[in-house]
Amino acid sequence: MTKPVILVAAVGLVDADGRVLLAQRPPGKKMAGLWEFPGGKVEPGETPEAALIREMHEELGVDIKEACLAPFTFASHAYDDFHLLMPLYLCRRWQGTPAPHEGQVLKWVRPKEMKDYPMPPADIPLVAMLRDYL
Repeated sequence: MTKPVILVAAVGLVDADGRVLLAQRPPGKKMAGLWEFPGGKVEPGETPEAALIREMHEELGVDIKEACLAPFTFASHAYDDFHLLMPLYLCRRWQGTPAPHEGQVLKWVRPKEMKDYPMPPADIPLVAMLRDYL
């Protein structure tokens, strides 16, 4: 049986201290309580970069320029009812202060401490790459 492929773009916002912003999925959402990199679904006709610019403005109230999004790696993970393809970008420059606009909890975390935050299965392999890079 073929599963639909869902394209979701995510970003690791990296602050001046090398910490990465994680968002906790709010109650009522699938995988509630798990920590993830901010981002969202790429809409038809939208590029991953445009999706991140839109999502970061909607979810966190920050403005990002496309030139500040550096492709880093990606996740490809089979969930029960769909296959997730998730490019992860890194970003060190944005305008505004990230704030939770959609009921999520935000936390700045050092990559070596991310193992202490339960994450969706697709996000877990990305942590080691971030830890090695940052």
